[in-house]
Amino acid sequence: MVRLECVSRLQVVSGKGGTGKTTVAAALALALATEGKRTLLVEVEGRQGIAQLFETEALPYEERKIAVAAGGGEVYALAIDAERALLDYLQMFYKLGSAGRALKKIGAIDFATTIAPGVRDVLLTGKACEAVRRRDKRGRFTYDHVVMDAPPTGRITRFLNVNDEVAGLAKIGPIYNQAQAVMRVLKSPGTAVHLVTLLEEMPVQETADGVGELRGAELPVGKVIVNMVRPHVLDEEAVNGVAGDRRKEVTKALAAAGVGAPTKLVGPLLEQAAEHAQRVELEREQRAVLARLGLPTYELPLIGEGMDLAGLYRLAGELRNLGEV
Repeated sequence: MVRLECVSRLQVVSGKGGTGKTTVAAALALALATEGKRTLLVEVEGRQGIAQLFETEALPYEERKIAVAAGGGEVYALAIDAERALLDYLQMFYKLGSAGRALKKIGAIDFATTIAPGVRDVLLTGKACEAVRRRDKRGRFTYDHVVMDAPPTGRITRFLNVNDEVAGLAKIGPIYNQAQAVMRVLKSPGTAVHLVTLLEEMPVQETADGVGELRGAELPVGKVIVNMVRPHVLDEEAVNGVAGDRRKEVTKALAAAGVGAPTKLVGPLLEQAAEHAQRVELEREQRAVLARLGLPTYELPLIGEGMDLAGLYRLAGELRNLGEV
């Protein structure tokens, strides 16, 4: 089971496109929301991937309960919109009220979030960090955990570190204070940045590069999560034996098993076995690369051809069974 008291309160999930980072983030939120825990799953890229996974309507700019986890825990979700986050920011620090809405009408909001360097990412990360710090009237954290479905590995370090850059530009005032508060959360022991990969050369290399960049920026690297791992259908001896000329042996084995026309089947069977052996060897090489990163590595199985809600709950179960996430 997941030892929730030991894990980070803010868990950021990144990964190369196509590795299933959004699916892993959603499953992680479910895994953490156990035994009455409350988790907030945050989306920052505007793709509505979370809504699709949980088979619900598009997420608005508000925190909405979207699932009940094992043991009665709850998963809430939020699709952060930079424009709305800026309006919140202006109201929080400058009490603009209706003036903020007027700025939106004349396009000032779009200008600020599109042209001003780093402002969009400050707003997105700032909103997530506010949810991490938020407490109820009794002084308890509103959410036990916040999981962020973050941008891809190639952009994750700049996305998370942009608040440092903004803080370097603005030395005083609300913007500086906001950036500093965000970076205290992002660089704290209570945060972990997980990287999702496949056992393929390009995703693994991008993961290794991402780990190096995160470490260089002194951002807390969490775990490597290898997604969609396919089972090995041949044992080690069979894999090693595929390299030799086994046509006669396989033909005899097929005939002995009562398979008709074994000579026609032996060729395709050996080809498939050779392809499988090649994949096993490539995966072994990629595991070695990941091992050199010196990070805890989890492997999640490939679940069918597509991911539905039942598959998502199954993946969450896999994460719980792995132990501390």
